[in-house]
Amino acid sequence: MILLFSVTFAALVVSYLADRQKTGKALKLAWKKFSAILPQFMTMLALLALFTTLVPLSRMSDLLQQHTNIWQLLLALALGSIIFVPGFIAFPLAAVLVKNGVPYYVVAAFTSSLMLVGFASLPVEITYFGKRSALWRNLVCLVISLLTALSVGVLYGEFR
Repeated sequence: MILLFSVTFAALVVSYLADRQKTGKALKLAWKKFSAILPQFMTMLALLALFTTLVPLSRMSDLLQQHTNIWQLLLALALGSIIFVPGFIAFPLAAVLVKNGVPYYVVAAFTSSLMLVGFASLPVEITYFGKRSALWRNLVCLVISLLTALSVGVLYGEFR
């Protein structure tokens, strides 16, 4: 992460030295865009915090283990589709679920839908991409998550 920040800062310095006016305009525009999306982003973070508070990891593991194959899969897709989180949060979460005995195909469904689908972020997507595009993206990603989970289940021989 430090490397990323260093490279970004160096590029900003080079840009500033090349053309101060353009860099200043770009920074003002970036701040304006950031300020516009910040309330929606904070709402998403609040929903993520609320979700993780209401559904702790131990409860999530229990929920995903107590159903039959198809219900486990659908529940994992539904739980993962609520919020949109990056991989550095999703993968440790998946490791905890696997450690607690949740089948790989269920973890694959949960993790892939967690990273690809995000109905909590839908208002932000609709604002920037349009309603039709945002809905199609989420639907296609949900199908991809389902196909990924089914593939993992077949490869690991987990369907009984």
